[in-house]
Amino acid sequence: MQKILDLITAEVTKAFMECGYQEKYGKVTLSNRPDLCEFQCNGAMAAAKEYKKAPFMIADEVAARLSDSALFETAESVKPGFLNLKLDNAYLADYLQGMRGDPGRFGCEKAKNPKMIMIDYGGPNVAKPLHVGHLRSAIIGESIKRIGRFMGHNMTGDVHLGDWGLQMGLIITELKGRKPELSYFDGDYEGSYPEEAPFTISELEEIYPTASAKSKEDPVYKEAAMQATYELQNGRRGYQALLSHILNVSVTDLKRNYENLNVSFDLWKGESDADPFIPDMVQKMKDDGYAYLSEGALVVDVKEEADTKEIPPCMILKSDGAALYNTTDLATLVWRMDEYHPNEIIYVVDKRQELHFIQVFRCAKKTGIVGGDTKLKFLGFGTMNGKDGKPFKTREGGIMRLETLLSEINEEMYKKIADNHTMDEEEARETAKVVALSAVKYGDLSNQASKDYIFDIDRFTSFEGNTGPYILYTIVRIKSILAKYRALGKTAEDARILPANSESEKALMLELAGFSAAMESAFEEAAPHRVCAYIYGLSNALNHFYHTTKILAEEDEQAQAGYICLLELAKGVLETCIDVLGFSAPERM
Repeated sequence: MQKILDLITAEVTKAFMECGYQEKYGKVTLSNRPDLCEFQCNGAMAAAKEYKKAPFMIADEVAARLSDSALFETAESVKPGFLNLKLDNAYLADYLQGMRGDPGRFGCEKAKNPKMIMIDYGGPNVAKPLHVGHLRSAIIGESIKRIGRFMGHNMTGDVHLGDWGLQMGLIITELKGRKPELSYFDGDYEGSYPEEAPFTISELEEIYPTASAKSKEDPVYKEAAMQATYELQNGRRGYQALLSHILNVSVTDLKRNYENLNVSFDLWKGESDADPFIPDMVQKMKDDGYAYLSEGALVVDVKEEADTKEIPPCMILKSDGAALYNTTDLATLVWRMDEYHPNEIIYVVDKRQELHFIQVFRCAKKTGIVGGDTKLKFLGFGTMNGKDGKPFKTREGGIMRLETLLSEINEEMYKKIADNHTMDEEEARETAKVVALSAVKYGDLSNQASKDYIFDIDRFTSFEGNTGPYILYTIVRIKSILAKYRALGKTAEDARILPANSESEKALMLELAGFSAAMESAFEEAAPHRVCAYIYGLSNALNHFYHTTKILAEEDEQAQAGYICLLELAKGVLETCIDVLGFSAPERM
């Protein structure tokens, strides 16, 4: 189905052209004065200069042409030259009936030419627990992936693990100090290594910070860790076997934590997977004349004439020949282009990394790693702050584990649900998890990604206002009405959505008609907050309709069935929207 705004614009454009004016003047937008009209067209104002005519005269002509249109209840010319439009109730009801006849998609067309889009989000380091700093990348990236899939594109999400570099050397060095007898540290050992890791996830999470602290105080220890890193990256069997153990133990734990967030990845690749591509990539950069030595380091110039600030060269190898984040990110691009040939790659990362990605993107384009027809997009997100406006921390001032944060919100939600005394403990606990996840995700996604925001547990878990629980409460309310309707032995299966007979019903119908436009703009702008804004407006319209309409008490069976059809459509649209945001609704709250 075409978007409702496109259909209206086409009708108004036709009227402009029939009056002798160019089609470009027929563009229609949502009204910025909903008290006066539902849609508006300001084309007559722009056309006045070209046609040397008073704008109200042009608007009068077009309004007269539209007077017989089946789309509009009214099309009024308002001085100095605005066109104020109100949709015909019967036309709008038919449009929504068309949406209802397309379950699952509700009239939103899939892309005619699907793109292959990769999303780089997550980025956790192995051997470290997920903390609140990982929240935004996971939540935003997951939603963008889901929105893209809904729109018909081939979306592939990659966690892009931090599993290379000095952190691995630090773990190996600390483990060697604790358990030197292990076969992994015997350079002459030629046998098979144990299948079971010589550490648990808890031990691993303690080993890394201990080793990191030691390296900052002991130069000899740090040198040993750097040597271990070098040997790992140059193929030492025992160290590579340890890396496999670290990855297996860490990834198992990471998957469990991401599952609690309802976040998943198609690929569990890490920086180590890019390592085999580095030698050929570096050699090609040298052979093609892009890479040169600067103070011992290998670099590629990426500055451009239009730059207003200094963009340093992209360092490919350090003076000691070691790879950097730049190197592994570029090598990862080599692999992605070779394996997937994506049309676009989106990086969902902290906005403070913008310079790094400017360098990497420019280097990739300049050296031919990525062709001109592939788009590289940096989607930088702001920080999640506490009520004090500073980065969110524990009460003790440390970085809060993601597991702890989710547990606290689950508990807060459980208390609120348990206070209602409508569920047993087991159901209340399960419901609390579902609602708490909506609080976390909606609380984040309702903000524009690039902006910092205050993580306020009290506000986010509220059942009122622009929150996830409010959206879920609206869906649960609809479910309750539909269940009661069915309990009366009734069905609206063969009924239709009828023309609105109240302002609140018309307002709800107009909100529903905007579904396709909301999803399309959210995809095009990689902006989940567009979906949040849409469902908040829709939920408000639904609750206003509920409070002003006697739905189950309606005596006219046909009118009541029409209301039920409308609610069924609203439920489907809302559930589709929260699914692309990455959460779901319980049966009751």
